[in-house]
Amino acid sequence: MTVIPRTRRAAMVGAICALMVTGAGLTGCGENPDEGTNGVGKLSATKIQSRTTAAAKSAEAVRLSGTVVSNGRTYKLDMRLAKNGGTGSVTSEGSTFRLLKVGEHLFLKADKEFWDHEEGKGGGSASDAAAADKLDGMYVKVPTGDPAYQRFSGFTDKDVLLEGLLTLHGDLSTDGRYEQSGIRTIRIAGDKGSGGTLDVSLEGTPYPLLLVRAGDAGTIRLTDWGKSFPLKEPEDDEVVDYGKQLPSS
Repeated sequence: MTVIPRTRRAAMVGAICALMVTGAGLTGCGENPDEGTNGVGKLSATKIQSRTTAAAKSAEAVRLSGTVVSNGRTYKLDMRLAKNGGTGSVTSEGSTFRLLKVGEHLFLKADKEFWDHEEGKGGGSASDAAAADKLDGMYVKVPTGDPAYQRFSGFTDKDVLLEGLLTLHGDLSTDGRYEQSGIRTIRIAGDKGSGGTLDVSLEGTPYPLLLVRAGDAGTIRLTDWGKSFPLKEPEDDEVVDYGKQLPSS
């Protein structure tokens, strides 16, 4: 039997490993894909979803950016959310407005075109124009009993928004490993992707980082987990308060 010197054996092993990596697309010899990760990559898709949902709920803050399609309308979001409120911008049908919620107090800020509800219809009255001028660039306090409060406050409520967005539909399965902004992730999918996909961080806390909603209902990036930001009510001279209900316009 021919004895192969130790140095030659090491060289042969290295060559075989290199061939496996470059030629067959396989993991290198002895490489552990979970090395240096938080370990969620070893779990089932159901357990990964449970871990990432719990992490998202316990986080003090997060930033959401992207698009959401709801009831046939597309919303472009850029929101920063905390446990006691949120702030950011929402764009829909070419109109952008800002939302600010501190505790239970919700404020909406927009330009004249947003408030001029007759804009482009040719039927705006002088009083409508005057009201739009008054509200241009001001924060309007939205009464809790007004329909607009229920309509817009969900965009600024961290737990409500995440609970609605992070739901995948159908049977869950893992769908490979990826990278988002330099962070390694594992992807879980509902019904092999048709029920939406969610990329979960494999580094540090298993936060959700990228959501693709089912039925082409939007894509959301989730960043700045746990990063605090200033959140306070606007000054009195920046606010218009209509009392218990906004004008019908």
